[in-house]
Amino acid sequence: MTDTPAPRIVALDYLRGAAVLGILIANLPGFALPVAAYFSPAAWGGKTPADITVWAITFVLVEGKMRGLFAMLFGASMLLVIDRADARGGNGTTLHLRRMATLFVIGCAHLYVVWSGDILSLYALVGCVALLFRAAPVRLLLFAAAACLLLTLVNGLAIAGLGPVVERVFGRSTPADLAREVTAMRGGWRSNVAWRWNEEAGPFTAFLANGPETLAYMLLGMAGLRSGFLTAAWPRRRYAQIAACTLLLTLPVFALLAAHTIARDFDAHTVVLASFVVAPLLRPIAVAGYAALLLFTAREGRIAAAGRVALSNYLACSIAFTALFYGWGAGQFARWDRASLYLLVLPAWTVMLAWPRWWLTHFTHGPAEWLWRSAARGTRITLRRSSCERDAN
Repeated sequence: MTDTPAPRIVALDYLRGAAVLGILIANLPGFALPVAAYFSPAAWGGKTPADITVWAITFVLVEGKMRGLFAMLFGASMLLVIDRADARGGNGTTLHLRRMATLFVIGCAHLYVVWSGDILSLYALVGCVALLFRAAPVRLLLFAAAACLLLTLVNGLAIAGLGPVVERVFGRSTPADLAREVTAMRGGWRSNVAWRWNEEAGPFTAFLANGPETLAYMLLGMAGLRSGFLTAAWPRRRYAQIAACTLLLTLPVFALLAAHTIARDFDAHTVVLASFVVAPLLRPIAVAGYAALLLFTAREGRIAAAGRVALSNYLACSIAFTALFYGWGAGQFARWDRASLYLLVLPAWTVMLAWPRWWLTHFTHGPAEWLWRSAARGTRITLRRSSCERDAN
């Protein structure tokens, strides 16, 4: 079967490429350090000035924001796929549900076989809920997104009241818990899988905890597509104005939250209040600002090409970094300080930006994208480009 790709929207590809590059920065502590260290340098990874500085920069500029941008683009792309399928005389709803079912399987395999930080299974579940809003006008999408963010605030307040769980997951944890996790991650592949199966949250737990915020971003992405915001249809000057206003409003507040968290020595409840109560109310504004800033500069090139194979890049990062840090590979888990981890960003970005343009010259889709499309359609779609297509590219 030949699956002729629809015309690309460069702005969406560019945003998606930038988002997947940013997500790597957020994910590095998750690959290399115990779970509690993701939010708190006090848990593991060092508290030197360099460690605290990289934590603060990541918290202010990256944490939650690239994930929010990625979820926005998922919502926009979801709506685009459905609309295009309907326009071709197909059934967009059926195609979407098959895509979500396939993505859920891929996400669960990623979650349990590779790495516990999977977002794909969550996106698949939330994407099924977002389908209910496919015909909603922009105003209703924005209203529903605001309601989801209020529910996210309620979830955050509930997490803050969990007592011992807060300390174990977001604080310093206990030496015994940390030692068990480090031993499991430095062990073999079976040890890694057993730990994730028994100790980490599954996709449905993640759906209850993170579903409302993720749905909010998907709805905002659908509104962004409908309004033309995410397709670079607005005047460039307006994007510059939006970026300036939103980022100047929110980033200083994130900086104050970071400073307050450091001053409280990463007290677990302070971490939760900053990351799960206050930040979710500010993140959508910051995400809109990042989107506007990127759309002001969007163009065809390596970042856009990386966005066309974002799923492949995302999964490849998980495989590469777990190979470095987990026991089935180089066994470096919990051996690096937090600041040193970010030395890996530049070489990783170099690879993430280098291969997509060559690959897309010879193939129609990224390898993971091809697998997803083929499985969702129930037939093997054409991957290799013809000689005429390669010459055209």
